[in-house]
Amino acid sequence: MTTDFNHVAIVSRRDFLKGTATLSFAVTITSSGTAMLLSANSPAQTADKAVSAWLTIHDDNSITLFTAGAEMGQGSMTSVPLMLAEELDADWDKVNLVWAPSDVDIYGYGSGNRKSMAIVGSRAVRSYFDVMRTAGAQVRKLLLQTAARQWNVPISELTTEPSVVVHAASNRRIKYGDLAASVVTAEGLPEVSESDLKKPEQYRLIGKTLPRRDIPLKVNGAAQFAIDVNLPEMLYATTVHSPVQGAAPQSWNVDEISALKGIRSTVKLPTGVAIVGTSFASVIAARKQIKVSWGTTLSRGFNSESVLDDDYVKVHADQAMQSTPVFSQGDVNTTFASAARTYKADFRADYGYHAQMEPLNAVARVNAAGDKIEVWDGSQSPDRCRQLVAEALGVNQSQVTVNQCYMGGGFGRRSEGDYAVEAALVAREIKKPIKLIWTREEDIGYGMFRPQNYQCLEAALDASGKVTGWKHCIVGDGDSLLTGGMKIDLYYKVPNQYIDLRGTSHGIRLKHWRAVSHPFNLFAIEEFIDHIAVTEGIDPVDFRLNQMAITPRGKKVFEKVAQMSDWKAPRPEGRALGLSITERSGSLGAVVVEASLDKNSGKIRVHKVWLAVDGGLVVQPDAAKANIESGINYGLSSVLHERVTMKDGIVQQSNFHDYNVMRMSDTPEEIHIEFVDPQQERPQGLGEIGNPGIPAAVAGAFFRLTGKRLSHMPFTKERVLAALQA
Repeated sequence: MTTDFNHVAIVSRRDFLKGTATLSFAVTITSSGTAMLLSANSPAQTADKAVSAWLTIHDDNSITLFTAGAEMGQGSMTSVPLMLAEELDADWDKVNLVWAPSDVDIYGYGSGNRKSMAIVGSRAVRSYFDVMRTAGAQVRKLLLQTAARQWNVPISELTTEPSVVVHAASNRRIKYGDLAASVVTAEGLPEVSESDLKKPEQYRLIGKTLPRRDIPLKVNGAAQFAIDVNLPEMLYATTVHSPVQGAAPQSWNVDEISALKGIRSTVKLPTGVAIVGTSFASVIAARKQIKVSWGTTLSRGFNSESVLDDDYVKVHADQAMQSTPVFSQGDVNTTFASAARTYKADFRADYGYHAQMEPLNAVARVNAAGDKIEVWDGSQSPDRCRQLVAEALGVNQSQVTVNQCYMGGGFGRRSEGDYAVEAALVAREIKKPIKLIWTREEDIGYGMFRPQNYQCLEAALDASGKVTGWKHCIVGDGDSLLTGGMKIDLYYKVPNQYIDLRGTSHGIRLKHWRAVSHPFNLFAIEEFIDHIAVTEGIDPVDFRLNQMAITPRGKKVFEKVAQMSDWKAPRPEGRALGLSITERSGSLGAVVVEASLDKNSGKIRVHKVWLAVDGGLVVQPDAAKANIESGINYGLSSVLHERVTMKDGIVQQSNFHDYNVMRMSDTPEEIHIEFVDPQQERPQGLGEIGNPGIPAAVAGAFFRLTGKRLSHMPFTKERVLAALQA
């Protein structure tokens, strides 16, 4: 398959709006996700409400669409507008894409009681599904009405083919581009109902594998990341933050630094000092000589390892400590008191860093009056970036323009634009465009981490061996960053449950991390179940199917992955299998790994992975599989290598020489992914489903190789060797 480069260009918003002989549909998205036309060729802002053109039909029958999907390699930039094109019945080969402006009121999707543009939590396809399909169906219906009026025929006699309206009875056809000039938009877009939307069997684009639009641009170098942006008179900056997280700068050797070659200035920021110069090399040289006096902070003196190993255990044991219920049903106390057998185990997980490939960076420019700010950022949440910049500079969001760029990995970190805020603050102070880049050392040392935690689980079994009671407590810092994935009721209907959180606070910056807390929670849950199954003398798959009150959906994915992996077949010598459920963002799956162990070095190697997933409607099959493969490898890297530790509040790792990530040579030789019922009515999230099930599956394989249990993520070589000697 080839891709026509003429059809993949991402044009600027200015070029998009300059087009002539076109039809622009100005649309506002209501809180319910319904798109309504306000007027044709509307300006970007009006006095009473924000409006925007979702698409333009050109007289050459090409179509330009806004895409609201942030692109960090997962394919959202293609999948999200493709859903609009499906309902529009557009010729996809003649569709060009434009980054959507960061106006959440227009381009956002409904998220609870607010709007959001954040591409996090595997939301892109499932959250924009109704918004984009509705917008496409309304424009298609308007085109059909226009053709019916022009030909004087009932609209019921008309159909569409890609970018063409067809009247089969008279053998007439008219291209969208020829029809657009006749469209009457004064009364707005027509309302659409469920009957106006395509049925799954009518899809031309959804469910088919089509080339991603960003790939050719990344191959030929045309894709623009924020780090590529160059502006006239632009200066470079980098930020120095406190080694102890959260401290504010008090003073520094400003005269000495300012006198260095290529240095223009230093700027005090709320949490650091920015060094500004004529080149990135000059500011990097200067940061080696800066000496900053820092204020006090809560994290000073914090030692992550002792807190995790000792303090968290004491918090759990102290019944007087405040507890926040996460989920509760039935009568847990009575169930455990009358149980035939009970089980108990505890687990730990270290801090995790996002390890995105592209260093955090942004470009900012402030006009001479100081009332207009323009930012270039590869952001997972351009609306959040816009909000943060506006708040930091004390202006209205309407005064801030965020230009979306590609990003070299996000994993949750790039949904928080703190680095873009710093760029904007420096640009306002210096009165020049600024490209601000964090070093890798800065990104790790002043990182926002997946929280460390201690977990204790208990299970009660009745006389028949069925699990009838369940307790799960987690201790740590981060509130909701700790509790996702704890609710087993999504797949195991154990009748009596009590799940709770015991929170602490250390002043450490924490952040959503790929699949957030699901990886460490599902590790504890599924490794605990594996332990119970083995002790009960029951095959782990059979135990889940027969003793855990599994849901029909859960049964289906376990049966599928057992068939895919030939679960009960003998393995080559030195190889063993482990399995786990995996759950995230509405999707449910089951994963099996085949692993080996070098007992001399303590190195675990995963050779094969099988994953069966029910992810609802799969919009782009190849892209979906690539996302899951990425999640699997990300999960393997995190559970076998990656950990952040702190002593006296200072992060001990500084770059990839001591924050170890999985190398390409250690990736699995085979990854097999199959979708269960991929032709459902609605999509679920697939960007993170590959990650959560990996830790328990690896731990299960390790047990079958050694007879030993692993209970602390990650499974470093040192921990593996210690387990072997235990």
